[in-house]
Amino acid sequence: MPDVERVQPGDDIHVERGEISVNRYGPAARVNHWITAASLILLAVSGLALFYPSLFFLTGLFGGGQNTRALHPYFGVVLFISFFVFFLQLWRANLPTRTDVKWVSQINDVVAGREEKLPEVGKYNAGQKFIFWSMAFFILVLIVTGVMVWQAYFAPYVPIETQRIALLVHAISAVLIICVFILHVYAAIWTRGTLRAMTRGTVTGGWAFRHHRKWFRELASRRRVDPAE
Repeated sequence: MPDVERVQPGDDIHVERGEISVNRYGPAARVNHWITAASLILLAVSGLALFYPSLFFLTGLFGGGQNTRALHPYFGVVLFISFFVFFLQLWRANLPTRTDVKWVSQINDVVAGREEKLPEVGKYNAGQKFIFWSMAFFILVLIVTGVMVWQAYFAPYVPIETQRIALLVHAISAVLIICVFILHVYAAIWTRGTLRAMTRGTVTGGWAFRHHRKWFRELASRRRVDPAE
C-alpha cells in the first residue's frame, strides 16, 4: 500500500484580503456534489415511501403512488451518472495509504477531537475515504439491482427468482447507503468549516492546516501561493 497523496488540478493556496484561503473544489465538482445529494435524498424518500406502508403518505410529495413508482428509478439513474462523474474526478485522491491505517488505529483520538495526536493526512482522511468507497459500492449495487426489477423496461427479461434476490439486495443496500449518507452529513456538520468547501469551494488556511496538514504542506511546497493582495 503506497503512502502517496495526490494533489488534484485546481487545488491551490492564495490570499484574500490578507487571509490564506485554499481551493478545495471547483464549481463543476460542487454542482455535481449537490445533484448527487439531491438525487440520493429523493431516492431515499421515494424508496422508503414504497417500502414501508406507514410511510406511504410520502408518495404525496411526488403526486401519488403511481408517480412515485415511475419516478424512483429515474432518480436512481441521475444518482448513478452524477456520482460516477464525481467518482472519476476524485478516486485517485481517495486511494488508501499507510497513513490511513495509522489514522484508523487512533480512532479514539479522532472521536475525541485530539487531532494533534493524529498523523498528518492528505486531502482526505480514512473516514472520508470510507464514505467515498462505500457510496461507490452501494450505488453500483443499487443501479444493477434496480435495473433488474425495473418493470417498465428490464424486469420481463429477468427470472422471477432472480428479481426476488435483487429486491432483497436492493433494499438492504438502500438502508446501508442511507446510514452512510447520515454519517457523511453528521461528519460535515461536526467538523466546523467543512460545509464551506462545498458551498464556496474554499477552506481557510487554518482549517486545511488543522485537518489536512499533509495536503496543505504539499500545496505550499509546490509554491502554488499567489502574491498577497
